[in-house]
Amino acid sequence: MYDISNDFSSVINLIQKSRENALRKVNEELILLYWNVGKYISEQMQMQKWGSSYINEMAKFISENCPEIKGFNRRGLYRMKQFYETYKDSEFVSTLLTQISWSNHLAILSAAKSLEESEFYIKLCIKESYTAREIQRQLDSGYYERYMLSIKKLEPVPVGKEIKANFLDTYVLEFLNLPERFSEHDFKKAIIGNLKNFILEIGKDFTYIGEEYRVSVGNSDYYIDLLFYHRGLACLVAFELKIGTFKPEYLGKMNFYLEALDREHKKPNENPSVGVILCANKDDEVVEFALSRSLSPTLISDYTLNLIDKKLLKQKLHEFTEIAEIQQLSDGIDE
Repeated sequence: MYDISNDFSSVINLIQKSRENALRKVNEELILLYWNVGKYISEQMQMQKWGSSYINEMAKFISENCPEIKGFNRRGLYRMKQFYETYKDSEFVSTLLTQISWSNHLAILSAAKSLEESEFYIKLCIKESYTAREIQRQLDSGYYERYMLSIKKLEPVPVGKEIKANFLDTYVLEFLNLPERFSEHDFKKAIIGNLKNFILEIGKDFTYIGEEYRVSVGNSDYYIDLLFYHRGLACLVAFELKIGTFKPEYLGKMNFYLEALDREHKKPNENPSVGVILCANKDDEVVEFALSRSLSPTLISDYTLNLIDKKLLKQKLHEFTEIAEIQQLSDGIDE
């Protein structure tokens, strides 16, 4: 029997799509308005050599003549000027500006310390469709610094740039609210109970499949702590959770899981499975030795249950950049 409600559902989909397009267009116009106002203020202050009182007078004039217009007070006008001056010389960034909300822009303007960092967070907002709360959390957790540290680290295993770009060397899991002492079972259950925040941290391309995911080999069953599917990489991703320091024997177990997944669970159109061993801490030299002869796409990451001081992250990133530059110079001399 024909279900007429399917026709009605199609109409609802059309309405929702139209509303989304309308909201997107409103946001674009709003961002362009703030850009043009910021440009006007910046250029007028530069040409006329007016001080900060210029913005005060403008805010007062707008308030007296158009009291119904919100957001054009002194603070708002200053933000528009800052918005324009931050991105006016970057043609690439300026093409992206209308794709995120003003609230997201304000969060990035307040926290980012460089154009490169701002560009990173703008593109991240677009890719992940972040809300203002979500981008603020990523800013607070030093996501940019952690991402840059991750891609700058040299991996002794051929993981591949595309895979590596989707994983972090250190994950911040402050939202778990675990007690001082906890078991691996507690750790896993806390992640499951905070799955939305966990996926925000690891990336919205991850789709949760299950916990204690069973793989059978021979006459025995084995269980993977957490299994996800990554839409961008088109592959299964196995997470093994450890509450202590990384040990080399963890890698053999993960290789076994990935082989089982690829033989019995991977679909023909999917890429080889990827493993992540998530430990409380790790010795980089031990990790390098453990991975040096492995052909398996496995990453060893650590985690912290507290937000990291961003100053320390920035300092560490600066040190890594200097080391990389010295290495490049050394390689050039050797050649």
